[in-house]
Amino acid sequence: MTNTLSSELAPSTDPAELANQAPPSFGHAMLKLFEFDPSYVNLNHGSYGSLPIPVRVACDKLSARVEANPDRFLRIECIHHWNEARTRVAKLIGAETDECVLVNNTSHGVNTVLRNFDWNEGDIIIGTTTTYGAVSRAIRYIGDTTPHPQVSTFDLSFPISHAEILENWREHLRQVTSEGGDLKQTRKVVAVIDAIVSNPGARLPWKEMVAICKDTGVWSVIDAAHAIGQEVDINLSEAKPDFWVSNCHKWLFAKRSCAVLYVPRRNHHVIKSPFPTPPTYHSLEDEHYNGPQDFVKLFQWTGTIDYIPFLSVNAALDFRQWLGGEHKINEYTHSLAIVGGKHLASLLGTSVMDPEGDLTLNMVNVELPIPGDIKYSDEVNSLLLNTLLLEWNTYAAHYYHNGKWWTRCSAQVWNEISDFEVLANALKDACQKVVKFSKQ
Repeated sequence: MTNTLSSELAPSTDPAELANQAPPSFGHAMLKLFEFDPSYVNLNHGSYGSLPIPVRVACDKLSARVEANPDRFLRIECIHHWNEARTRVAKLIGAETDECVLVNNTSHGVNTVLRNFDWNEGDIIIGTTTTYGAVSRAIRYIGDTTPHPQVSTFDLSFPISHAEILENWREHLRQVTSEGGDLKQTRKVVAVIDAIVSNPGARLPWKEMVAICKDTGVWSVIDAAHAIGQEVDINLSEAKPDFWVSNCHKWLFAKRSCAVLYVPRRNHHVIKSPFPTPPTYHSLEDEHYNGPQDFVKLFQWTGTIDYIPFLSVNAALDFRQWLGGEHKINEYTHSLAIVGGKHLASLLGTSVMDPEGDLTLNMVNVELPIPGDIKYSDEVNSLLLNTLLLEWNTYAAHYYHNGKWWTRCSAQVWNEISDFEVLANALKDACQKVVKFSKQ
């Protein structure tokens, strides 16, 4: 696999010129639009995202404008780009522009929501056994601090069907909301739900889970870190979660890091301050207090940061439109994830987690040939990382779940089936080393 092409064959990477030329075919021809090490086989886009050259060029131009006149750009011009990005991403996810703001990443957004609730004794926060680590720790931290809301954990062990998840979720919420005696009438219950679990890379029936939350009077906070750019036709106005946050620097191709935080108008009152708290925050103790600050204005300026990742959403959406749009992109990547995952499993002599494909969008989970009694340790983790990245120069995420070792492969527009074959050879080597190490 290589991304070195002659200048005659490579398309222009100037965003202004892309509309005048056809994009490359999906697969290795796409590599000319990214800046990977030519020998690197990247099947782990899901962790950090990957920046297309045209988006990077657009970011560089914006950075040059900032440096040419920081006052003019940051005081006058930036807000127009910011509002355009919010407008365009809101349209993509089926929301109103002023229900969407941009934040650093999904963990930042989920923390913003959770820390703005007025917690009381007897309140409950629900996470899952597969909640992303930083978010899980944020839930635990809130439970550890006064007034100590109770933390409830919903078990998710894969493989499992969507029907089973929904049945179990309904029962879990029934139990949680039926307990508590006199507190049942006044307490709040807040559930943090993944749209797509990080590890395993599995799609949850989150819209149906939100509906169950509504039926039981439970607030829904959707950790959609992997959703935008991977899940099509999201339509938040129809799904009606209470809060929803998704990284734009992962599957949407924006510059890292950037995320969209969706708060429907009905819940704007919950968000009293981002963090850090901006100078526009209104306090009840202010001499001329005339009501809380407008939701959007709270997030316009929270201190001096690099705003270019937020503004890069515009170039990322232009790039994706040039490639053919959301459905065309995801038809290729989803199909490759399904076929590539089965091919990898056959090469490793194992199986995919989701044979029917119900849980799979563009991330596919394949069992690794490591005995389940070899548990996770820093030493095993380092051995896998070093073998894959330093010796083979390839990577797909590895993790231990439900008594087995797995790899999560992210299929992207530059990948082909042969990349799964490269990964298979690297994983065989790495897994053999882990087994040998465990016998010492």
